[in-house]
Formats: sequence, C-alpha cells, structure tokens
Amino acid sequence: MLAVIKSFGLKGLDGFPVQAEVDMHSGMPTYDIVGLADTAVKESKERVRSALKNSGYAYPVASVVINLAPADVKKEGTIYDLPIAVGMLSASKQIPYDKLRKAVILGELSLNGEVRKVNGLLPMLISARQQGESVFVVPKSNADEAQFIEGAEIYAVQTLRQAVEFLTGQTELSPLVIRCWSADSEYERKDNDFKYIKGQYAAKRAMEIAVAGGHNILMVGPPGAGKTMLARAVPSIMPSMTFDEALEVAKIHSVSGQLDGGFIYERPFRTPHHSATMVALTGGGNKARPGEISLAHNGVLFLDELPEYSRQTLETLRQPLEDGVITVARNATSVTYPADFMLIASMNPCPCGNYGSATAECKCSASQIHRYLSKLSGPLLDRIDIHIEVDNVTYDDIQSDALAESSEIIRKRVNKAREIQLARLGNSDKRCNAQMNSVDIKKFCKLNRESLQLLETSFEKLNLSARAYNRVLKVSRTIADLEGAESISVRHIAEALQYRSLDRKYRV
Repeated sequence: MLAVIKSFGLKGLDGFPVQAEVDMHSGMPTYDIVGLADTAVKESKERVRSALKNSGYAYPVASVVINLAPADVKKEGTIYDLPIAVGMLSASKQIPYDKLRKAVILGELSLNGEVRKVNGLLPMLISARQQGESVFVVPKSNADEAQFIEGAEIYAVQTLRQAVEFLTGQTELSPLVIRCWSADSEYERKDNDFKYIKGQYAAKRAMEIAVAGGHNILMVGPPGAGKTMLARAVPSIMPSMTFDEALEVAKIHSVSGQLDGGFIYERPFRTPHHSATMVALTGGGNKARPGEISLAHNGVLFLDELPEYSRQTLETLRQPLEDGVITVARNATSVTYPADFMLIASMNPCPCGNYGSATAECKCSASQIHRYLSKLSGPLLDRIDIHIEVDNVTYDDIQSDALAESSEIIRKRVNKAREIQLARLGNSDKRCNAQMNSVDIKKFCKLNRESLQLLETSFEKLNLSARAYNRVLKVSRTIADLEGAESISVRHIAEALQYRSLDRKYRV
C-alpha cells in the first residue's frame, strides 16, 4: 500500500514542500530511502524502527521504499523521522490512511518514541504558511517558536503515539495559542549602562552617533582604556527591534540551532574570538550554515583586537559590509543569508598599545607597527564609517563619584533620530542612514556652499575615497538628525570629518 505524508525541507532560510511517499509490499524485508537523502535521513531507519516498537506498534516485515519528493533536491537532517513513521503505519494498515488528518508533519524521533526538537522549524513554518498550508504537527519542544505564526493551526506533540492518535482522531489536542510579540515587555535590559563608564566623553558621543545611524565604528587606543566596556554598553542604547526584524533574526538562529527561549527579543551582540576561522565568521561547512556575521543580523558584531584576526578573514567582511548579505557557495548548494549588522571593532595602535598615547611612551619600531597594522586594508577601513581614538582615562575621572549620562537618556535620543530616518526613507526596506544608497544620499544629504567648500578641502587633504566621501555624508546626516536639524550644516560636516582621520594617521 502507498501512503503520502506532507512535510517540509529547508534550503538556507527558505522552506520547500516535501512529500514522504511510503510504499510497502510483500517480499524480502528491505528498507530503502531515495530522493537525495543525506546520512542523517538514511539513519532514520533505526530510529523509526525502535520508536515504532517502543510506542506499541509493529514494525512491518515487508519491502519498504521511501521516496522524499521532489527527488532532485537534497534532503538534510532528522526532521523527516515523524512523517516517515506515520507513513509506515499508514502503508502497513495499522492506522487508516483515508481517515488520516491532512497536516504538515515535522519532527525527530528518539528510540523510545519521543518527538524531539528540530532546527530550522520557524523558517519552514513561515514558508509553508506562505504556500497555503494551515495545519501543522510539530515537536512540543519547538512550541515556543511556533506560537508566533498567525493564521495557522499548530499542534505540538510529545510522543509518536500522541501524534498518531491525534492524526487519526482518537484524541483531541488544542492548537497552540498565538502569542503577541512585544520586545519591551519580554526583554529586560541587563546590559552595561553608559552612566558607569568614567570619562571617554568623545568616545561615548561617537558611539551614540554610530547607533543612531547604524554606522560601523572602529575604536583605537591603548589596553585598559575602556574600549571593550564601551562596546558592551552599546546594546543598552540600541532601539528595540520591530517584529519583522525579530522574525528575521529568529529565523537565522533557528536554522543554526541557537534559538534559546523560543524567540528573539533583543538585538544580537556577537563577539567571535580572534582565532575564529573564516567559515565560522562568514558561514559554510557541509550544510552551508550561517556564520557569525549572519547571526549578528540586525544587531552588533564586535571584533575585539581587530589586527589579531587573519587578514584573509577580515577581507571577507568587505562584501557583506557593503551589501548587507553573504552568499555561501558550496559544491552542492549556494545559499544567501542576510548579514546587515553594525560592526564595532577595537584595536591597539601598535603591538605594545601605546603608539599615539598622550600618557604613555611607545617602544615599538616603525617596522613592528607597520606589520601590526598591515592586516587592515584601505578598502576595509573605508567601509568603517567612524574612527575614534580612545585614550586612557585620568585619575580624576576614575575617582569621581559623578555619574555620566545614562543609557536610558541616550537611547531616547537614538530612538528619536531613528524615527526621523524611518519617516524620511518612507516605505523602502531601509531603516537607518547607514543603509542609504547613492540616490538617497543625493536626495537627503544636500549641502550649502560653506559645507561643500569644507568637504572639498578635506577630500583633497585627507585623500578620501569616493566611498569615504559618501560615508562622511551619511554620518553628517545622522549628526543632524540627533539635533533634529532638517539640513546638514558646516558643524555637522566638521564633526563627521573628525571620524575619518585615523586611517591616515596610523598608516605607516
């Protein structure tokens, strides 16, 4: 007898329909799976066999052929265990196929018949819902992430027997209650607060501008100056995510198996170690999984001690910094993941860390400094909008009991600036000034004569590239937005230009 069970597969962040066709007939007992199944899918034989027996069902003694259609698309993972088991029970006439509830079935089976959590469930459910599916059977351990899919009946099961009894009408289950998403109510901010950071007024100002416009920022300074503390305080002033942004982030984390707590309520803050490989950063591997830059989508990627990363690894950042996406190409597949993140990088100016310091003497030779900085190419620095020097704080600043401006106050200004940008950019998919293209810059960054003259002089003296020129205009627009100014003035241009000098100062 033939049984056809609906399921879904995943390629990148896009789901595609899969039909588990189970054909069973008398003959020598065999078990064959066709349809470009990977090793994990083929190993379902032993999991399904034990799950059926331990759930009180008979494992059929027959010739079993399972086709996962479409047969020309690779199937990966353990998500087909549950539909295959249901299909075998139907094909062996242990449950009535004609009375089987039509639903998309997803889930891994343990040997005792428990339905286990699967990775990538959220993007599969979203894709299935977009393609007209409305009834789903999923693992109970995936219930938290499935509760945000509107317009669907989603039933969470804990065991194979529970799934079978529900599908055959022997028992009733209540569908998951759809939850309303709210970042502020679900997520309590516990990040470092800017009010506890002593001194570093210029650096905190630069951080505020960077967050307000979504700009990349590089901090250069000696060890112990507070660069890491500044970076880790950034989440406390970042604007709350919208539901669409949170959904994008949750899909990526679901695919990578890092969707803790069922959903995403805060912007990601990723801090890969400088020993991370290029694949770990950009994504890849046998299954073309997302890397750190995709996991930081709509959030922050913090690279501490930037020159300690390999130059090859750093150069791979150039394309996603420009385009906001990363394409992971392998022999059998090519997957594009979103990678629209805010880059925060920190570095010492030399191996000893004191080059250019106002309070300490540098003991490095010119050749040592050159080798240290040579890992940072000009094109990479061009893509970092803001460069800021972070020197050691003074003793008076450390001993002072006065608290600086709190993150809550700064965040209010950031939110106001972001609202201005969203209103200006209209219905486009852009959300902040850093995402503006050349057309947007020409339209929204108009300059008066004095500003043009200052920019022309600086362009020639600083030897700025065309990319750096555009980034100066974007930063100027953000500074003006923080002030609530409609047009960009000379002082906005002047401040933005201050944040473009380090790539020339530290070039040896």
